[in-house]
This record gives sequence, structure tokens and C-alpha cells, in this order.
Amino acid sequence: MIPLLIATFTTVFLAELGDKTQIATVAISGTSNKPMAVFIGSSSALVLASFIAVLAGGSIAALIPTNVLKILASIGFLIIGIKLLWPLTKKPDDHQTGKI
Repeated sequence: MIPLLIATFTTVFLAELGDKTQIATVAISGTSNKPMAVFIGSSSALVLASFIAVLAGGSIAALIPTNVLKILASIGFLIIGIKLLWPLTKKPDDHQTGKI
């Protein structure tokens, strides 16, 4: 259980560094003089979101075999990676092509 706890903590901690939630928390605490309230609010929101994700993951895992979930997740991350590396070329606006 300890290795899973450490792996989960490390993964989530690194994933959350510099994300929009952390930036929003910095912005809110910068405009407030109550940092403890911001900390409690943002921490409880992250805990609740994680709880919902764990419940959903457990429910999905009960219905779909683990190897299928891993393949689907891998395909999803591959698609995201490809889109990030090779963004689609922008199509001209309808206004530029004369189509309205």
C-alpha cells in the first residue's frame, strides 16, 4: 500500500504544479487577506474532486477490465500528445474566404 500511496502522491503533486487550479489559488490568495480560508477552500475542493475521481474510477474498473482501461487511456494520451506536437493548421475564417 505504501508504494501505491507514494506513487499517487508524486503523480498528483507533479501534475498539479503550475496548473490552472494552482494559478487560480494564487490569484485568489493575492486578492484576499485571509490565506487560511483560501488554503482550506482550495484543499477541500481538490480532495472532493479526487474523491469523485476515485469513485468513478472504481466503478468503471468494476465494469471494464483493467487491460482495456489501460489501452484506452494510452490511446487517449497518445492522441493528446500528437495534437500537442502537431497542431492542426488553422482554417481561414469565413470572413477571409468571403463565406458568410
